[in-house]
Amino acid sequence: MYGGYLQMLKVAIYGKGGIGKSTVTSNLAAAFASMGKKVIQIGCDPKADSTINLLGGEPLRPVMNYMREEDEEPEKLEDISKEGFGGVLCIETGGPTPGLGCAGRGIIATFQLLEDLRLFETYKPDVVLYDVLGDVVCGGFAAPIREGYAEKVLIVTSGEKMALYAANNISSAVRNFEDRSYARVFGIVLNHRNVENETEKVQAFAQKSNIPIVGEIPRSDEIIRWEDQGKTVIEGDAGSEISRRFFDLAEILLKAEEEE
Repeated sequence: MYGGYLQMLKVAIYGKGGIGKSTVTSNLAAAFASMGKKVIQIGCDPKADSTINLLGGEPLRPVMNYMREEDEEPEKLEDISKEGFGGVLCIETGGPTPGLGCAGRGIIATFQLLEDLRLFETYKPDVVLYDVLGDVVCGGFAAPIREGYAEKVLIVTSGEKMALYAANNISSAVRNFEDRSYARVFGIVLNHRNVENETEKVQAFAQKSNIPIVGEIPRSDEIIRWEDQGKTVIEGDAGSEISRRFFDLAEILLKAEEEE
């Protein structure tokens, strides 16, 4: 057994649609890669745009599309993955044809396929990040936490009511699986939307849920500016204040992993 395989940092990043979880995930992936880590990012959202800013703005063909269009399972990892910034291996589960089938099942089918293709044994990553839609934490969307793929869960939220509602659902779901799986809520990432009393609202939720706020991303045009160019902030300007926030979060996660 590969030694580093056991030491793998496995994080699922959940949040409601549109909250910025893909921004957080891809910048974290870029931060880890810049720190010399071997990273895999798996987008588990039917929108399939989790990895786009690691790939210069080029969308990746999702696994579900491959299976639909080719009418067969891919035979090698290269068919469904692509290396992006810093060597991050990017994979998107994608979803079914709208109105036909359940998006969550696409995630389960993809995970099964990645096991068949021996993704982790072949690639031997230091870090695996799952970017997961958190509006409904059922079926396939719960797979990363229920099946032992991820050990730490980050919840991305703002102070908006619906974002906090989703955050609460996610933390409840993880707690429900706690006795059966390895996943634990590691912390909240506050992604500022500049709503009124935002910090106070999220702090109140954090206290009530007994979950620490481990990262805070200020609202920034810089993120949008780089994403318009198909880049993460880390790739665009690694020395910026926003990049620092992602590097800090990456350090916190690594430190926690080492201490376990």
